[in-house]
Amino acid sequence: MTFNIGLVVNPLAGLGGSVALKGSDNVAPEALALGAVPKANVRCMQALTELAGLDVCIYAFSGDMGADCGLAVGITTKVIGEAKTQPSRATDTMLAAQALLKKGVDLLVFVGGDGTARDLLKAIGDQVPVVGIPAGVKIHSGVYGITPLAAGQVIAQLVRGELVSLRSQEVRDIDEEEFRAGRVKARYYGELQVPESHQYMQATKDGAKEGSKEIEALVLDDISAHVEELMEPGIRYIMGSGSTVAAIMNYLDLKNTLLGVDVIEDGQVVASDVTAQQLLALCRHHSAQLFITLIGGQGHVLGRGNQQLSAELIKHLGLTNIHIVATKTKLKGLNGRPLLVDSGDPTLDQELAGLVPVICGFHDVVLYPLGNP
Repeated sequence: MTFNIGLVVNPLAGLGGSVALKGSDNVAPEALALGAVPKANVRCMQALTELAGLDVCIYAFSGDMGADCGLAVGITTKVIGEAKTQPSRATDTMLAAQALLKKGVDLLVFVGGDGTARDLLKAIGDQVPVVGIPAGVKIHSGVYGITPLAAGQVIAQLVRGELVSLRSQEVRDIDEEEFRAGRVKARYYGELQVPESHQYMQATKDGAKEGSKEIEALVLDDISAHVEELMEPGIRYIMGSGSTVAAIMNYLDLKNTLLGVDVIEDGQVVASDVTAQQLLALCRHHSAQLFITLIGGQGHVLGRGNQQLSAELIKHLGLTNIHIVATKTKLKGLNGRPLLVDSGDPTLDQELAGLVPVICGFHDVVLYPLGNP
């Protein structure tokens, strides 16, 4: 029996990430002008390759809203409509979702970020199970696979008829204008029905319960002191986004872009809120290292809110020049789940897997598993 999948791709999802625009809402022309390259369709095809050889039919709007991806990987694909505007907009996403619901698809697969999840929730609610393929800059919702490949594996489980329960997962989104100003204001919008597969589906960011702020502050000072001791003259240090790295920058008395990426050298900021291409230019002919933290509750260290850290940059740096910093409270909040990477290059993600050192205090380093299930 053929398993019918409805596919909706937001082709501009994640467009602003690599060029430090911290989102894609209403900034597509600016992002393209800065050299951003759309990757949503590539990530979609990475997921769909997991369905090779299975009895599947994809229903989608034409072109880069889904049909191109299904055809490119050799899956039977039927076009049921087209976007009203080019490039497509949120209204096209909602129209596609409504059309697919009328087709009676068994599962709706969508590619995007939190804004795309909101659009689907608004258009069809929880009337059909969904699986999200992550392609956005900010992904706080629990409706996405931890990587495109993981999303594809969940879909394949359903197609094969394996016993996969459904559960309600939150759709959350933040105000991008506030986000670009360095303030995170997340809001709950509702819930969608998703397959329950803990090893493949993303947790919501609010899943971790942090310890007391006073103790946290002391630990962050200890982490910062350890990082300062590691720093050497003449090396450029890429300081990733997040509050833990911000605490290090504050300890060093340096200006920090909380939700962006900065570069420092010899105790000075040499570049602030950089793009992916700027980072490559800054590091191509210099010794460089990266300090990065994880997203609490989720465990992602790459691919969520820091697309400036491109696969090309990670390959250039090498794993030995990447330092992960986190409090033990943050690690415990993962409940034993591994750290996750979603660099956009599945081969690189596999190469990064293994036990990695995590700086948790002054001269306090623990080994923790990194690698997607």
